Amino acid sequence: MSRSPKPPRSFFLQGTLAVARGLIGMHLVHRTGGALHRGRIVETEAYQGPRDLAAHSSRGRTPRTEVMFGPPGHAYVYFIYGMWNCLNVVTARAGRPHAVLLRALEPLSDPAARTWGPGLLCQAFRIGRELNGADLRGPRLWLERAPGRARTPRIARAMRIGVDYAGDWALKPWRFYDADSPYVSTAPAAARAARRAPQARPVE
Repeated sequence: MSRSPKPPRSFFLQGTLAVARGLIGMHLVHRTGGALHRGRIVETEAYQGPRDLAAHSSRGRTPRTEVMFGPPGHAYVYFIYGMWNCLNVVTARAGRPHAVLLRALEPLSDPAARTWGPGLLCQAFRIGRELNGADLRGPRLWLERAPGRARTPRIARAMRIGVDYAGDWALKPWRFYDADSPYVSTAPAAARAARRAPQARPVE
């Protein structure tokens, strides 16, 4: 069962940039088999098609992008580079194809999980295309607010990654991240390794 409240449907109807920022610090949970994979969201990217040339929906309504045109608060999962699945949160009202890509998580249920990239986090959390269209307030894959005792993230923003083909749209500062998290995809590997290293036991 969920330990914290799931965001209301109205959360996903905010401006897409507000959703991308608001997701930082929330938890993503996937129930698969008898296990719960849980992680804290530390990096997102907003896409506002169809005008945004970096968005998949800039190419129009296709079988691949159909979920982006649907109701908000659902998962848009796509396959890329012949090996990676990527998870997006559909935002805005139905018919307006906006989405927020989850770029990195801080793993909570499995500290050794590799989650500092959109493909890596889907691999670690066993998120595949069978979850395309899943309700992110449902019982299988969902978002939930962080516990009240959780640290408030220090949010920074920057240009999106890997969208140089999009011309001026590539310059939009629509990537949001927790500036203090070593799990952000652009964070130094040494900082991440230090966080993931097992703590030494004191000598008795």
